[in-house]
Amino acid sequence: MSKHYDLILRNGTLVCPDDVKKADVAVCDGKIVAIAEELSGDAKEIIDATGKYVFPGATDGHVHFNDPGRTDWETITTGSSALAAGGGVAYFDMPLNCSPCTLDAKNFNAKLTVAQKDSLVDYGFWGGLTPKNLNNLEELAECGVIGFKAFSCNSGIDEFERMDDYTALVGMEKLAKLGLPLMVHCENNEITRDLTSIALSNNKTSVRDYFAARPPITEIENVSRMISIAEQTGCKLIIAHISTAKAVELVTQARSRGIDVCCETIGHYLILTDDDVERMGTVAKCSPPIRDTENQTKMWAKLLNKEIAFVSSDHSPCDPKLKDGEFLKVWGGISACQTTLPALLTHAYHGRKVPLADIANLTSHNVNEIFKIQGKGKIAVGYDGDFALVDLAKEFTLQAEDLFYKHQVSPYVGDHFRGTVTQTILRGTTVFKDGKIVSTPIGKHLRPNL
Repeated sequence: MSKHYDLILRNGTLVCPDDVKKADVAVCDGKIVAIAEELSGDAKEIIDATGKYVFPGATDGHVHFNDPGRTDWETITTGSSALAAGGGVAYFDMPLNCSPCTLDAKNFNAKLTVAQKDSLVDYGFWGGLTPKNLNNLEELAECGVIGFKAFSCNSGIDEFERMDDYTALVGMEKLAKLGLPLMVHCENNEITRDLTSIALSNNKTSVRDYFAARPPITEIENVSRMISIAEQTGCKLIIAHISTAKAVELVTQARSRGIDVCCETIGHYLILTDDDVERMGTVAKCSPPIRDTENQTKMWAKLLNKEIAFVSSDHSPCDPKLKDGEFLKVWGGISACQTTLPALLTHAYHGRKVPLADIANLTSHNVNEIFKIQGKGKIAVGYDGDFALVDLAKEFTLQAEDLFYKHQVSPYVGDHFRGTVTQTILRGTTVFKDGKIVSTPIGKHLRPNL
């Protein structure tokens, strides 16, 4: 008998975790149900993917969509649309810079309500860990957070206090029992605070002064300290947006000792250098700062050696007015969730011959596996029918009007990319095609399978 499917993708090249192969793939009720070289049967929708590489839809593990509360910076509607335009099918939203921050069940549910109504793609939420909400971790876990986020240094948001060492110890003990990971923004608070204060008192506010106020040792020292506490408590630790190759080495060494720690990095640290930031100005300010060319070369080596678990965007937009002024004083954050996959195709695959399967793992499979999101993150029977169709040969120059962000600002405007996302499919439904959003919000809440 002829089989009937909801969707068949025909003639595409599938990018699977361990293989790249020509095959058809069929979806029913949002799930992949068959993969074969030539699938028999028909479907409600048949997409000819000839000439396209079919990636698993990307999951961005680190975004700030700022909704509710700071919707003049970004919204779940605009952020999730931008993500879809870049081949993304899911994101994990940070507990700041929304206002109020996601520090208890009440604030979690306020964010969930917005996402249920407005998110184009699937979503998970980070809970926050601060000195004032140690008693709220259990209720946030019950809500279904994918993990907890903390800052070792000043977060830039008054209501989201930095995690001191006592909070780190007690918090990790609690999270180990809950079976949930802690992601830490690792920069030494005392060094960054005092170097910044000295710079400001001497009216040193240039881009190079900012770099000097947050030298590599601030990250390296704090990564080492967080690993020590994780080893003591048995808590799963994730180093956020790691920026230095030396810190990656510390993570690798800890893993070899059996400590449950891994790290993400962000496209900025692989693509931009300190000289680029000096040329671009405040649009490319972030924390930790973008480092020099020598470090970037070593970061690529770490990525190629599979010492970095996943690549996120750390999409951290703001009102552009907050970027006006002296470099040391303005808001630090880069808008990038729409360009992570195209940038990796350009700089990793075309530029450094990184295998396509590795790129799929870095942007989709690994992050879902780490956070125990069941049935998402790879092209395999039983998994969600999530795909990013890519024309690897199609080139484009990013224009501001191409961006779906609330504010069409990015350091990558004007950059040339090789590898274009032509269509994004979430659970068998096309949400983005040929430069346009073509779906109403259909995102679902993702919870870890504990």
